[in-house]
Amino acid sequence: MVQIIKDINEFKTFLTAAGHKLAVVQFSSKRCGPCKRMFPVFHAMSVKYQNVFFANVDVNNSPELAETCHIKTIPTFQMFKKSQKVTLFSIKRIICCYRSGFMSNLCLADDGNE
Repeated sequence: MVQIIKDINEFKTFLTAAGHKLAVVQFSSKRCGPCKRMFPVFHAMSVKYQNVFFANVDVNNSPELAETCHIKTIPTFQMFKKSQKVTLFSIKRIICCYRSGFMSNLCLADDGNE
């Protein structure tokens, strides 16, 4: 399930709830064509990887959060663990992770390492 994040407080709560688990956040806009095409893929990943927390932030509705997270282009995907940003993903990498079972396990598997 993809959680919709509307503001910084919800974002902090989401990251706190994820704790030691991986959290993947998609920054997008309802008016963005590539964002619209990515959402079904992102949703499918949230169903497949239920041990990973997934969220979406609409940058038009949450400009302050987008600025805080240094979002320059959309869609942008950022990964967090223990409330700290680990990495960000391009659309190409997200699609690769989704399509390739081996790669997706490397990309999103939570191996318990801290």
